[in-house]
Order: sequence, then structure tokens, then C-alpha cells
Amino acid sequence: MTEELILANATLVLPGETRTGSVKVSGGEIADIAEGAAVPAGAIDCGGDFVCPGLVELHTDNLERHIQPRPKVDWPHASAIIAHDAELAGTGITTVFDAMRVGSISRKESRYGAYARGLASELLELRAAEALKISHFLHLRAEVCSDSLVAELEAFGEADRVGLVSLMDHTPGQRQFRDLCKLEQYVKGKHGFDDAGFQAHIAHLRELRETYGDLHEAEAVKAAKRFGAVLASHDDTTAGQVAVSASHGIQLAEFPTTVEAAQACHAHGIKVMMGAPNLIRGGSHSGNVAAYELAELELLDILSSDYVPAALLMAAVRLGDLWGDTARGLGTVTHAPADAVGLHDRGRLQTGKRADLIRFRVTAGAPAVRGVWSRGLRVA
Repeated sequence: MTEELILANATLVLPGETRTGSVKVSGGEIADIAEGAAVPAGAIDCGGDFVCPGLVELHTDNLERHIQPRPKVDWPHASAIIAHDAELAGTGITTVFDAMRVGSISRKESRYGAYARGLASELLELRAAEALKISHFLHLRAEVCSDSLVAELEAFGEADRVGLVSLMDHTPGQRQFRDLCKLEQYVKGKHGFDDAGFQAHIAHLRELRETYGDLHEAEAVKAAKRFGAVLASHDDTTAGQVAVSASHGIQLAEFPTTVEAAQACHAHGIKVMMGAPNLIRGGSHSGNVAAYELAELELLDILSSDYVPAALLMAAVRLGDLWGDTARGLGTVTHAPADAVGLHDRGRLQTGKRADLIRFRVTAGAPAVRGVWSRGLRVA
């Protein structure tokens, strides 16, 4: 990395404040930060646009959407991965933990087959070939309500860049889908089940949880330690569930479904992550707690784009407006997620950090990305 870059006359989003200034990049790192509106020779005049660290995305299903753009359509994976990477770069995301489900279900009609090992290998090969624009890590979504979780986890090792393992339990009637009517709408819409098929699906999932749930949960915790990955919970609903999460050493709670669970997370020192689409839409599509409610209660630490990559920056800007603090809002998508997974080389505009940067302006309440740099090289 030898390319030099100066972004000048910008509104810099620094830790804890915004300030007019410039950022100088050299060798893929932030070399200097200066105050003032001066535009040195050769610099890019940002005209007051915001410049902040590249966004860090910990949980996105976007790659799965690219490899299966329609039901039963398996798109060529290399093309899908490259398109996914480019889409994220275009929304300001410069570090992503690509979520992949581990733990398949043997029943043919379930449509949950094993795929993560093969897809991860393809992604890592493209990364090694320098075909990708941004920084990729793996997020293994360990579904305890499944047949084959242990075997699928054993296929991964320390060299696979597994940075995050989340404990998933989609047993009907609890956590995300306490309301079986909401689950019925979701499953029938996604998989096309009729009434009988839905009831058989529910019965089978409950049987799997009874047979394998506790074993799979314990094995996923062991696997995270083996990978050196951060362990996360998913859809905690009660203080009791959070206490179990804390006993596993969980550091991050993805999408707690109630205020009770979010309060318990903070009591245990567990960071709370909520979905950006939830914040933008004003509520959860599953009928769970609204992200803005947790933000107002000072219980929201990190945002994830979840299923809409462009939502990440938009929601962070809205949080800044809600809190009256732009730097704090942007912190939920920069240094907070980076710190949560131990990536202390990025997420802040500070000298010596990775030069992952985005330039954007806000028009009619919507942020428009005007430039994205990964390790000092422009990628969007």
C-alpha cells in the first residue's frame, strides 16, 4: 500500500465529536488528522461532507440472498460473492462478518441443507486472489435446532477467519417466534408450506430441540473457543435466557426481543445489537421490541444491517438525530462493532488505524455515499 490520499474540508466523525478537518492516508493507514477547512494541493475537497470510518457489519444475510436470488435458484457462487462484496462497498461497509448457517435439517421439505463449508471456501479463495474489495470474516450461525450441527462445525478451523459464532435456537414458540401466527406467516411465505406442511415442520423442529438442543449448544460454545471467535446469543427474550448466555461467556446479544432481555444484557456486561431495518421501519417485522425504544432507554450499543445493507448508514444517522449526537450514532456502526469482535485496528479516525473510510452527505434525511476507501484504496 503506497497510495497517498488527503480528504480535506470535511466534517470528520471522530470518537465522541464531529469537527471540520482533514485526513491524510499513507501506506493503507491514517497518517495524520488536521483541524480546519484548508485544502492542501492534491487533496480532495469534501465541501463539508462527512468523513467517518468504514462501517463494520457483524450480521448480514445478504450473501445468502445473492446465492439464492429466487427460491430454488442457485446462482453461480463466485459471481454472487463478488456482487455481494461490491454491494456492501457501495453502502459504506468496509468490514463484514458474512453470516452462514451451520446446522442443517434432514427432512427434504425443510429446505435447510448444509452449505456453509463450501461457500466459505469459495469466499476465502476469492479473498486470497484479491478479487474482493472489502475485508471479510465469517459469522457462523449455529442452529441448535438441527440434525448436523456438530459435524458442520468440525469442518471449520482456526485458518477460516471465523470471527463470530452465534447460538441460534429457532424452536417454535419461543425467542423470535413466540407468536406462532407470526411464524406461520413467515414460514409459509418463505417456503410455501400448506397448513399440514407447516404443522409437520413445527413438530419436527420441536423434536430436534428435545433431542439435540443442549448438546448442540455446548458444542457450539466449544467450537467458538477453538476458532478464537467471539460468541453471541440470538433473540434472547427473558432475563433467564440472558443469564445462560452470560454463563457461556457470550459478549454480544443479537436482536434481544424484549426490554427485559436488553436490560439483563447490560447488567451482565453484554453488548446489545439491533437491526437497522427495525430502527428505520419503526419496529420489528416479528412483533418484537422496537430498536428505537431500546435506543431511548440507553440499551442499544451496535447496529447491524441484517437484511438491507444500505440500512446500516441510514439507521446510524437516524440514531444520531435521536440522541442529538452524530458521532455517537455513527459509533454504533464503526468503533462499537469493531471493538465487540476485537478488531482494534479499525473503526476510528485515529492515526495508525486502517484507512477504511467513507465520505457521505445527508440529503432529505437520507445519507448519500460519495466515496469509499478500503486500506486507502478507493473501492466505491
